[in-house]
Amino acid sequence: MAKFAVTITFQDMTARDAARPEHRVYLKSLFDEGKLVESGPYVDDTGALLIYEAESRADVEAWLAEDPYAKAGKVVGDRTIKEWNRVFPPD
Repeated sequence: MAKFAVTITFQDMTARDAARPEHRVYLKSLFDEGKLVESGPYVDDTGALLIYEAESRADVEAWLAEDPYAKAGKVVGDRTIKEWNRVFPPD
């Protein structure tokens, strides 16, 4: 399994606030399934970091497409997905 770091910036805060409760329920389900390793917003509330464990980038893209933030439209501005090589702590 590979790890992927996803960064997002928020575009429309009103839309984000409306979708946030469903978004967190969705992320909890991914966490419970072992797909989401950790996540959270930046302290300045401009975006968030999510770490996924997946077989492929396509898996991560599919999970992101089902996220209530994506389904709400204007919540996410920019998004990057990069495969990540965690060094510490060692596996």
